[in-house]
Amino acid sequence: MPVITEPKLIAGNANMTLAKAIARRMSMHRGMSVNLVDARVERFNDAEIFVEVYENVRGEDMYIIQPTSNPANDNLMELLIMADALRRSSADRISAVIPYFGYARQDRRAKARTPITAKLVANMITEAGIDRVLTLDLHAAQIQGFFDIPVDNLYASPIFALDIAHHFKDKMSDIMVISPDVGGVARARELAKRIDAPLAIVDKRREKAGEVAEMTVIGNVEGKVCIIVDDIADTAGTLCKAADLLMASGAKEVHSYITHGVLSKGAVARVAGSAMKSLVITDSIEPSQEVLQSPNIRIVPTAPIFAQAILNIWNGTSVSSLFETETLVPIYEGMYQRG
Repeated sequence: MPVITEPKLIAGNANMTLAKAIARRMSMHRGMSVNLVDARVERFNDAEIFVEVYENVRGEDMYIIQPTSNPANDNLMELLIMADALRRSSADRISAVIPYFGYARQDRRAKARTPITAKLVANMITEAGIDRVLTLDLHAAQIQGFFDIPVDNLYASPIFALDIAHHFKDKMSDIMVISPDVGGVARARELAKRIDAPLAIVDKRREKAGEVAEMTVIGNVEGKVCIIVDDIADTAGTLCKAADLLMASGAKEVHSYITHGVLSKGAVARVAGSAMKSLVITDSIEPSQEVLQSPNIRIVPTAPIFAQAILNIWNGTSVSSLFETETLVPIYEGMYQRG
């Protein structure tokens, strides 16, 4: 069946910078102007959220760009209310582009009488009339199974592999990928395989949430350029302790590649004062001025991969092709040249 309508983008307030960047990238790919749909997403005096769409969206293929980052509840409600506004305006298909999926860390019952909030959020998104979800590095891949609609989970590791090959091209033989905990081994192994590097693990034991009691390095990191890989950096306390431990264990230098830079509660200052030489994050969460001004934090753009994923969904072509390095190199233009 031929595609008649053009993909249309609409954005909430969570990461307008990324939404505009995705629109620019899609304009380049399409050879025509792709703009965000004119709408207002505002608060009443009592903090209730109000959405009004100024353009006709009847029969359109709509993409809502809205990470559910801090403030998670406000941004989630914006997403749900925008979806309801579009559904009631007779949009043909509504896809939620959620670069950072909030509440993903509550994906199981770790203790008695606790919720599985990630499942609740999945139900809310589905009931709001959203037909498809596009996200990046879900905290737990099985969250895709919480939805009764298609979920495309993109991965940052192919982008990180390109970035590492570019910035560490003279040190590739010394690189060792580090998983900051046992649960993140699969993610770290995926990146290690892509750059042909060995793998080590920092085993941590927690007394309670947010506090690490003991850490041990599993593997020999002496003389290595260690690259810690994880999906979320929140307070960055564990990350900084892992960097200190790796340096104490004989590492030459330590860098970190983290998909979602939550960076709350003094995390930026903590990173600046740590043994880490650099922290690389994506722009899935809109960076604060403090993050942008930090000398040892660098941001990798996700607009190229999201723009291409949206076009692939719209065209009915493969999204999983974006997991391959050969596909990403041209998407990221001249940013990462081989050799």
